[in-house]
Amino acid sequence: MKYMEQGGFQNNPLTRLTLWGTFVFLTGLWASNFGMYFSRMSLAPASVVAYYRGSDETFQPARTFGSMVEASHGHFAMMALVLLVLTHLYVFVPGPRRVKAVFVVGTFGSTVLSEASGWLVRFVHPAFAILTPAAFLASQAFLGLMLGLLAVFLVGASRRRAPRGVPAPDDEEEVPALASAGSDRRR
Repeated sequence: MKYMEQGGFQNNPLTRLTLWGTFVFLTGLWASNFGMYFSRMSLAPASVVAYYRGSDETFQPARTFGSMVEASHGHFAMMALVLLVLTHLYVFVPGPRRVKAVFVVGTFGSTVLSEASGWLVRFVHPAFAILTPAAFLASQAFLGLMLGLLAVFLVGASRRRAPRGVPAPDDEEEVPALASAGSDRRR
């Protein structure tokens, strides 16, 4: 992380490559979130109620407590890691501290609300159904904006030169050092 904090990643193509790889997977997650959401329900609160509480008209059963616990269990673990990585990367994008704080709090808050709203619809009252699409759209907006800003930052970083006094990494010097270290282990 020192490369992100001090800007050294801008001079290291391998670090930028790993950041782009992470960006690609997080963008895939963001895009597939739309597919998962809209394959189950629409933005209409009535479809949210039907998904969680069941529907006699479409012969759709209500979500069980066990199925919701199972889904939440996976979501909590994965979203904690995904949001940690994405918000951590976003913190290093240049910009006002207050805006970054709003993005971080908004991202975590809308994602928690998105998870909690299904529970509220299913076990408290169907009127909470309005929260599900609102939280989903807010969460996706925060994630999408952070991914976009991260992409712009990475594109700009690859075009910037090393600051004065900061030598660019020399890949040719690193390779022999690694090769000689590997040969020492074989002895």
